Order: sequence, then C-alpha cells, then structure tokens
Amino acid sequence: MSAPQRLILASGSRYRRELLGRLKVPFEVMAPDIDETRRAGEDPRALTERLAITKARAVASLAPDALIIGSDQVAEYDGEIVGKSGTFDEAARQLRRISGKTARLYTGLALMNARTGRTQSEVALFEVAFRVLDERRITRYLQKEQPYDCAGSVKSEGLGIALFERFIGDDPTTLIGLPLIRLVRMLETEGWEIL
Repeated sequence: MSAPQRLILASGSRYRRELLGRLKVPFEVMAPDIDETRRAGEDPRALTERLAITKARAVASLAPDALIIGSDQVAEYDGEIVGKSGTFDEAARQLRRISGKTARLYTGLALMNARTGRTQSEVALFEVAFRVLDERRITRYLQKEQPYDCAGSVKSEGLGIALFERFIGDDPTTLIGLPLIRLVRMLETEGWEIL
C-alpha cells in the first residue's frame, strides 16, 4: 500500500475510530473543537456535509501535511432533525416518536488534502424501519445499552438491532457514522491503495 501522507480522523467518536480501524491503515485521531449548531433553514444533508468539511478544515490548520477525514451524522424523524439524546428521558421520547416508522440517517463525509487544499465531500443516506416499540422494550433497551451519545438514541452495532424491522441503504457502515465504501474511493483518489 502506498501512503504518501499521514491520515487523520477528525473526530472524537469511538465508533468512527473503530470503523476506520477496519481498513487496517495507519491513522491518527484529532478531535476538532467546532460549533455544531444548525443554521436557520439548513436541511440534514447540508448540515452534515458542512459539519464534516468544517471538522476536516479545523484539523487541517494543525496538520498541514495530512489527509483529514471529517464526518458528521444526524437522524431525521418525520421531518425533524434528531441528534444525540444525552439523557434517558430524551432518548425514550425519541424512540416513542419513531416507533413503527422509518428514520433517515444522513452522514456527511469529507476528505481534505491539507497539502493541496482539495476537499472531497458527500452525504450518504441510510434508512431504518423500526419495529413497533412498547414502553417496556424502550426502557429495557435504554437501561442496557445507554445509547445517549448516538444520533437518534440507537446503537445499531449493539442492542439497537433488536429495534429494527429492516435497513434500506447501500453501505451498512453509514448507519454507524463513517461510510467506508465512499471513504475508500476518496482515499484512492488521493493515492491511497487500501488493498
């Protein structure tokens, strides 16, 4: 494998770190400190792409020789953007709202070559159809999994799988927050050969 530049994941997410580790390439992690506030009228696609690019740019100022990966994810239920719940009560509210419905997860992905300034970016969409969830199932799931740091309060790589009816999407890693199929293509454009 040819690796002309060091690779940095601009994220504090342990889930993204674990996903990137699947590619078995050397990388560093730097968590950017950015304002993630949604702008007035900003839709989920625009929000996640802007934040992914902003995260990559923030780290590029500290590592001007690197390839930097930025990513961000939000869930959308019935036209409302839903982020990380942070608490049991908010997570239960989110899960009650999505019971028996379909959630859309938008994951923004950016790869910035800090050396050249070139930035590739995309937004991946992944849909999840939920089972009908009763209060007992919601409470037991939240007590066992405590997914308060996940968009929409669902940790699909854990017990969240028991809440789902089906997936609709082309890259299952999008659901967790880092679309690896798209990332591999972006890295290859910058001279990284994964295999």
